[in-house]
Amino acid sequence: MSKISKDDVLRLAKLSNIYIDESQIDTFVHELEEIIGYVEMLGDVDVAGLEPTQQVTGLKNIMRPDEEVDYGVTPKDLLRNAPAQEKNQIKVKRVL
Repeated sequence: MSKISKDDVLRLAKLSNIYIDESQIDTFVHELEEIIGYVEMLGDVDVAGLEPTQQVTGLKNIMRPDEEVDYGVTPKDLLRNAPAQEKNQIKVKRVL
């Protein structure tokens, strides 16, 4: 099992930009050692013969071809409905 020092905890706290009180350091040392011990235990699991799992829900990505649909309306027809237009675009009030 890895040994976590108080300096390691303080460095992690600094990197994480969190404040740790002096009284909390021992608690974090113990908790981090337990977490690392558990991860090391997972490294000992025999996974020989197992295929990697990439998707666990069974859902598949359904793709369809893009099809251009002609609605029989031109951009000029649509611009006729706009209250104001400029350079073949709808002109609106500035929004800041």
